[in-house]
Amino acid sequence: MTGFRLGGTRRAALNEALHELRRPLQALALAIGAGRAGSRGVESSLVLVSAAVERLDEEINGHGGRWAPRPVLVRPLLDAAVGRWRSRARRGGGELRLRGAPPSVVEGDPLALAQALDNLILNAIEHGGPAIAVGARRSGRRVRIAVADSGRRDEPPRVGSPATLFARVTGRRRHGHGLRVVRRIADAHGGQFELRRCAGGSIATLELPLADGRA
Repeated sequence: MTGFRLGGTRRAALNEALHELRRPLQALALAIGAGRAGSRGVESSLVLVSAAVERLDEEINGHGGRWAPRPVLVRPLLDAAVGRWRSRARRGGGELRLRGAPPSVVEGDPLALAQALDNLILNAIEHGGPAIAVGARRSGRRVRIAVADSGRRDEPPRVGSPATLFARVTGRRRHGHGLRVVRRIADAHGGQFELRRCAGGSIATLELPLADGRA
């Protein structure tokens, strides 16, 4: 029997939706394994799981109108994202910390912005590291959120190693979906996304306009 094949655009959209579902589930598994089943990180991850399921439903059934923009404080957004992924970074022998962030307000959908941040942080943990810093600063009428890592110097995992098996289960080999999600969210919010790599690591920048030019 010949398998059903989706068109390229549809396949990419569904793969992004699956990626968004897989990511908070991974955060939940790590939090529960660390004995933090009642933590705020678990609560926020459950909210993101719900949003990812809704996105998958929309892609399959053609529903629309998912995002609900409103004023969003940047600092609590970064705090929550770092809290969700700090144990994941430590588990891989790295460190995730929050740098300074101004008391800025952007106009956007908080769940979509949280998804973008999660993707940037997880990308740094899995493909960069080990020292990862998240921070934000104002630049004129915009806020620049940055996720920087110190670069990976170890050898790639051997075929059949625990790291390779973990990559298959969690989808780490499916490169690109997370950054495409970030770029799509940045565009939808009137912002920009940039990823720069160098010998000393990489820095991913999500630039968003301030809400009505406010700080």
